[in-house]
Amino acid sequence: MDNWLYQVRIKVSKSLSNALRKGKLTGTSEKIYQIAKHHGTSPICTYDAFCDYCVEAEQEGIDNYPLYDWTKKVINDESKKQKHTRSFAFYLGDAQVYEKSIAEPLYKDLTKLYEADLIEDITLIDSNPNNNPQPPEKIAI
Repeated sequence: MDNWLYQVRIKVSKSLSNALRKGKLTGTSEKIYQIAKHHGTSPICTYDAFCDYCVEAEQEGIDNYPLYDWTKKVINDESKKQKHTRSFAFYLGDAQVYEKSIAEPLYKDLTKLYEADLIEDITLIDSNPNNNPQPPEKIAI
């Protein structure tokens, strides 16, 4: 058994993203919310989370937010904005990562939507730094 934490992410179409971000629960967006609720999670738009991070950093002092410069650059880049508005991570309450026992069943249920071509991609990510790109030590602005 590993000690890593996990996160499930999906990529969706622009129209589905708009529905999810606005809480319009019809069709596929309703299915996503039902699956998330069943597992005690919520789909959070990556772009919106980045914006919230920057707002919080600006209110609290950016010196305590090591990824502020990188995140601010991302949200101000139109092509990256388009990419990240279509990406959603599933949070467990406020937790961005959680136990494998939560992530795997969530991933399995969301995979059915991917297999039905209702979502564009699905990923199960772990917190093992060997499996994930790490932020640069110095972030160019």
